[in-house]
Amino acid sequence: MPERFDDIMRAIPTLPRARSRDELRTFLIRLGKLGGAIAALLVVGTLGFVLTEDVSVWDGFTWALDTVATVGSVAQPHGLGGQIVKVVLIVLGVGTLFYGLVTVTEFFVAGHLTGLLDQRREQKMIDALTDHYLICGFGRVGRQVARDLRAAGARFVVVDAQPENHELAQVAEVPFIEGEPSDDAVLRSAGIERARAIVACVDSDSENVFITLTAREIRSDIRIVARAAIEDSEKKLRRAGADRVISPYKASGAEMARLALHPQVSESVDVAPEYRMEEIQVTRGCAGEGLKLGDVRGDAIIVALRRPDGAFVAQPPSETTLHAGDVLVAMGTAAAMDRLEALFAPTGATAT
Repeated sequence: MPERFDDIMRAIPTLPRARSRDELRTFLIRLGKLGGAIAALLVVGTLGFVLTEDVSVWDGFTWALDTVATVGSVAQPHGLGGQIVKVVLIVLGVGTLFYGLVTVTEFFVAGHLTGLLDQRREQKMIDALTDHYLICGFGRVGRQVARDLRAAGARFVVVDAQPENHELAQVAEVPFIEGEPSDDAVLRSAGIERARAIVACVDSDSENVFITLTAREIRSDIRIVARAAIEDSEKKLRRAGADRVISPYKASGAEMARLALHPQVSESVDVAPEYRMEEIQVTRGCAGEGLKLGDVRGDAIIVALRRPDGAFVAQPPSETTLHAGDVLVAMGTAAAMDRLEALFAPTGATAT
């Protein structure tokens, strides 16, 4: 499933737009116009027969209805005026009924009814979810969040106002609510009262602020992780109630600079405002090569050690000797990690 999910993500530009709601609205409007046209025909036909054939209103109505429906169970009008009324009703009635038949047939053949039933089933499935995550926005960041949550086995619901993203989510079998993520009713339909956390990752910072405000108003205890594109938005999102604010551009830039400055660091993750976890490779000829683990760790916590042959040692003992090619998984404050990075920096590299 993850491979299929990634393939679908890459196929975004080729996916058609989902128009189920718009087409349903158009279908209902056309049915309303059709009903109005038939009612107008019956009224005109009733008046025509009453005036030309000198019959009661009820007889005129049944005569007009029989003519419009092309049943032919009522006798022919006696006068020329009545015959003209009947001809006009037959022509307009057949045209109107044919238009209605085409409209209804198109609705069923195009699969719109199936789409509506699928939406109802999807909503019932969402209503049954508890302790799930809400992803507000299904752009590049939102799709990556969905990938990682799915890989972790977590349940989630996507909320987005873009119809093309709805089509994408349907193909990828992702629960989806189409609507504005900052709308109270939309968040409630996504199950915010039962959710564990909400991720506000719409492309617009102002929209993320509104989503945060709305979510915090509905659930004062829910965890909110929000995306910010510019630094000023980070402060506003925190004031709006976000627990954590992530700037993809700022984080990726800092990560790229860190990896460029410290080639011995292969991975880095901020686990708290003052702590980070890193994978640091023991490079050949570095200051830490050949030393024991207890001599180099300092204030850092050594979580694991991965050997070049693939062997993985969790919480390695202090007597473990480090060799070139080993990878340390360590966690600590910025100062502690900077010290470790300097110990395992390649020969000739400048420590920063």
